[in-house]
Amino acid sequence: MRTKLKITEGIFPMPVLMVATYNEDGSVNVMNAAWGTMQERDTVALNLTETHKTVQNIKARGAFTVSIADAAHMVEADYFGVESGNKVADKFARSGLTASKAETVDAPVINEFPICLECRFIEYQNNEYGCGVIGKVINVTADESVMVDGKIDMSKVNAIAFDPYTHGYYKVTERVGEAFHDGLKLKK
Repeated sequence: MRTKLKITEGIFPMPVLMVATYNEDGSVNVMNAAWGTMQERDTVALNLTETHKTVQNIKARGAFTVSIADAAHMVEADYFGVESGNKVADKFARSGLTASKAETVDAPVINEFPICLECRFIEYQNNEYGCGVIGKVINVTADESVMVDGKIDMSKVNAIAFDPYTHGYYKVTERVGEAFHDGLKLKK
């Protein structure tokens, strides 16, 4: 038997993405965006409205970064979602986190988050099926603490996922299989 649920953003897990930009004065702005994904290998799509300070900054600077939030910084990541850059100009400073300039785009890298995608703004889409920022991934960096033999070890990243049904955060840590391999056991 199945239970009927209220329609919501019902795909779990949803990534907890930290979208970072520079404000007009050069200060850092970060927002929490669980509604984002990769459209292609090098294209990011973020479902964000133009009312967000972050979107205004992306359009003005032509660039942004997307970091993967981790369990160690869940409080800061959540804060970036509950506080608006339109209302609190120094919300990044209040978080206690630090930033560096991205290598390839005019946007900040939040040093404490383990993985960062540096993106060039492509376009803003707004139509009857949604709206959002589309960006081209120009560079990807990872903190050495999450690397093993030159590759990212996702169990070390301790990424968090958003649960849209209960509004909870969950750690994504344990590897349970080999993609594009384990299913071959059922192939005849």
